[in-house]
Amino acid sequence: MSHSEHDETIYRTTPRRVGKMLAIIIGIQVIGGAIFFTHYDYWNSYLPEAGKLQEQQMEQAAVPSTSGAGPSSTQGTFTGKEIHVNLKFIESPDFKSYGFNAPKGSPGADPEIDVNVGDKIDFSVTNGGKSFHAFAVTASTSGPGPAIDGTTIGTADNPMKPGDHGAVSFVPASAGTYYYICAVPGHRELGMEGKIVVGGGAAGGLAAGTGGTAPANGNKVSYSLAFEISPDFSKYGFNGTGGAGTNPDITVHSGDTVTIHLSNPSKSFHAFGIVTDPENPSSVVWNAAFKSPDSPMKPGETGDMTFVAGTPGLYHYICTVPGHAALGMDGHFIVEK
Repeated sequence: MSHSEHDETIYRTTPRRVGKMLAIIIGIQVIGGAIFFTHYDYWNSYLPEAGKLQEQQMEQAAVPSTSGAGPSSTQGTFTGKEIHVNLKFIESPDFKSYGFNAPKGSPGADPEIDVNVGDKIDFSVTNGGKSFHAFAVTASTSGPGPAIDGTTIGTADNPMKPGDHGAVSFVPASAGTYYYICAVPGHRELGMEGKIVVGGGAAGGLAAGTGGTAPANGNKVSYSLAFEISPDFSKYGFNGTGGAGTNPDITVHSGDTVTIHLSNPSKSFHAFGIVTDPENPSSVVWNAAFKSPDSPMKPGETGDMTFVAGTPGLYHYICTVPGHAALGMDGHFIVEK
């Protein structure tokens, strides 16, 4: 082999240089890992379906409404009461369940807010979780919005950090069901959604929620309700005593002919009525009452009552036996236009 065969330069290094290179590579990995895990809550805020959910919501928002009825997507004028509501973003330890004031399914989670058109709801919102969140009020039944103007605290792109606090107000412009939510895509679906049930629309020149009559529109609907009491007699309710399905919302339209099928499987006496004030059993509207405290339904008894729903607004169906509504026999009866 001739000497000329080794003219090509051969690059060599030393163990010390190799050690330095490895130290640099490992250092970059450690720093990168530290950045990722110290900001894990941020990455967790954007779930895999976030982009898809956002696209779906944008498509829904782009479709024009075909009905003039229902919740308004704008703020109203303050003409009623002022209500203060404190809310806190909370996640379960395993991040599988989210909610306001408690993870979804836990006692106190996502409290329902009952108001009338013109009332002002002052929200005081704290991020008590370990993830990033954003607050909004929306008329949309799904997705992260769109939010009603003036009701947001933070956004999905600039969210509330853990420990942050904010305040915002909402004045509903029309009757219906609104929602307060976390506007970070995916968080609403995990449980950060609460209802705002608003009464007080107008129909036929009559004030809403006052029980004005309406002509029958030919539409007939029916519902079944059962008076139930817990074994220790501490909790009362319709179709349950505090769990899922208890006191279900009943939503009808003005002029609907409504039939309520009633049963009393409990061990106590009960009577039924649809009222404007759940604390006043005598505020029955549309003659929508079955039996009375003086002549109640006996245990095991059943019966039907039929009436025509009147003026739009938020009403209550209750047991009219004194004290029973306060113990839990109080559900929403919502009349839409």
